[in-house]
Amino acid sequence: MVQARGVAARLEELAGVRVEVVGIQTAGDRHRGHLGDLGGKGAFMREIDRALLTGRVDVSVHCLKDVPGDVPRPDGLVFAAYVERDDTADVMLFPMASKVQRMAELAPGARVGTSAVRRRAQLGRIRPDLRVEYLRGNVNSRLGRLDAGEEFDAIVLARASLARLGIDRAGEALDIVPAVGAGVLAVDCRRTDTDIVELVRLLDDGDTRRCVSAERTMLHGLQGHCNSPIAGHARLERDGQLTLRGMVFTRDGSTFVHSQEWSAPDKGEDLGAYVAGDLLRKGARDLIGGIPQ
Repeated sequence: MVQARGVAARLEELAGVRVEVVGIQTAGDRHRGHLGDLGGKGAFMREIDRALLTGRVDVSVHCLKDVPGDVPRPDGLVFAAYVERDDTADVMLFPMASKVQRMAELAPGARVGTSAVRRRAQLGRIRPDLRVEYLRGNVNSRLGRLDAGEEFDAIVLARASLARLGIDRAGEALDIVPAVGAGVLAVDCRRTDTDIVELVRLLDDGDTRRCVSAERTMLHGLQGHCNSPIAGHARLERDGQLTLRGMVFTRDGSTFVHSQEWSAPDKGEDLGAYVAGDLLRKGARDLIGGIPQ
């Protein structure tokens, strides 16, 4: 709801229209187990897509990293805007009462909570001695469980999630590759509602769209599933070139393939297709196929 309210406020400011925010609780929100039980990250999408397609709402807001890359979007919908990208960093946080402030200070066997297979794999590559355990729930509930000091010695969250909630808390930014679409809010509309699409396009950030084009094309080309540890991050360099870095891991991070390439900024789809192909040539399909859905 916080991100939807932020988008609504910005749209009211830019377009001079009144926006009503409608909360929709999805199956992914209600379920506390593994998302794979519900078919993956699409559990956050289906009910919202239905509300949009049936006219219950006119616009929807999604964290782009939660939009599956292996499932086609409904034909009648279009992402009319990608809001300017927030910080993409993954941050390791420690209990308020802990003296530990860096991953390097964690003892062997320390318990780290996260729900992301991408983070699990990269933590396993850096610190295979840590016990990475499954953690879901909203940001405040995760922080509460961390500070209780009984389950976890550290947890990993997206810095953008903390910032959107106004939470200023010290943590260690990890040197790992972000999720595809990290830090990006995607604003969805019915394709035929041209007036609304035109209004929503006021929120669109061109540089973010160029990066998203490369990342999402790569993700689609890899055809991973919700349990596939895939990381990808595109950015515009100072010289104007668009660069994309992609990685695919085994679940424990012990084996991985990596690719990075550059292109003109308006060639994001070509760049994403090339990096996906390069990863597949290096064995990504075997890594993805070796992990149960």
